[in-house]
Amino acid sequence: MTLDEIRTRLSALDAQLLALVAERQQLSREVAEAKRATGLGTRDFQRERDVLMRARATAQSLDLSPDLAESVLRLLIRGSLTTQERLRVAAAGRGSGRSALVIGGAGKMGRWFVEFLASQGYNVAIADPAGRVEGFANIADWRETALDHDLIVVATPLQIANKVLQELAARKPRGIVFDIGSLKSPLRSGIKAMQEAGCRITSVHPMFGPDTELLSGRHVIFIDAGNAEAIEEARSLFASTMAEHVVMSLDEHDRLIAYVLGLSHALNIAFFTALANSGEAAPRLAQLSSTTYDAQVDVATRVARESPELYFEIQSLNDYGRESLTALRDAVERLWSSVANNDAPEFAAMMRRGREYLAGRVRET
Repeated sequence: MTLDEIRTRLSALDAQLLALVAERQQLSREVAEAKRATGLGTRDFQRERDVLMRARATAQSLDLSPDLAESVLRLLIRGSLTTQERLRVAAAGRGSGRSALVIGGAGKMGRWFVEFLASQGYNVAIADPAGRVEGFANIADWRETALDHDLIVVATPLQIANKVLQELAARKPRGIVFDIGSLKSPLRSGIKAMQEAGCRITSVHPMFGPDTELLSGRHVIFIDAGNAEAIEEARSLFASTMAEHVVMSLDEHDRLIAYVLGLSHALNIAFFTALANSGEAAPRLAQLSSTTYDAQVDVATRVARESPELYFEIQSLNDYGRESLTALRDAVERLWSSVANNDAPEFAAMMRRGREYLAGRVRET
């Protein structure tokens, strides 16, 4: 065959592959219906393992890379799970006949919640000075409404969220109220005002970004603000998903988040700052590559693209934020000392301690 004929054949195969993927997705919808009818969970890890092992065996018989085959099947499995999870959430119809107000619903995470609630049948209205979201009712100013919604989600920036909670407390809305802030320290007074007003208040932290499609393996944290009904109502929103629920106090949340978000952000900010300040080496570094370096650069690049204002809030507004930064500073100083003093045993001890700790964090994905 000529080069053009080969390319034509490849294009035809691509079309056939996509048609097969579409057929597989349709079968995934049927699987979702069958699982729902029989009460089975969405994810079956044993079944996934069988599919992947069979793919690797088949690839070997076809003289194809088993790793490539597994990568393709993992993508297809993820797509199938996403389809099944969405259908399960919609079928549950948790919000059928109920109303929800999302204050700040035009923002990234606010819009995620708008669509998530709408998929459950909620009649969703949005109050956000940033603008409208097509397909949803818009409220110019939530303060001018009767606040008779079954659910109110506060999806504004942290410092605004605290003021919103305080204003809501004065109005005593009848529905469940929760914010979705990544920190809770800045919301103390707002949450306290809601508690004192007798409102059904909790606080939620979705541990994922607005581009997340599949909640399997993702965590959603629910803050105990003294109202069990509010916690259970908020948790019920995620009951049909594969998200993992964690309930904790406000202080425990922020202390842990100081490490989960604060430390990981700080580490990457320090990493790309060191690279940017490497002087004459900086241009040459962009031309080099290694497995570890590339992986770290990839993460650091994503961090560098995020909002400086939001990331500064996560560092500065957390009552426990200095704790993780101090731990990072101490770790760097210990590393520096071990190298500067030619202390190989100390260096090895750091590596060994890290290996032991990280071994306990390995999760199946």
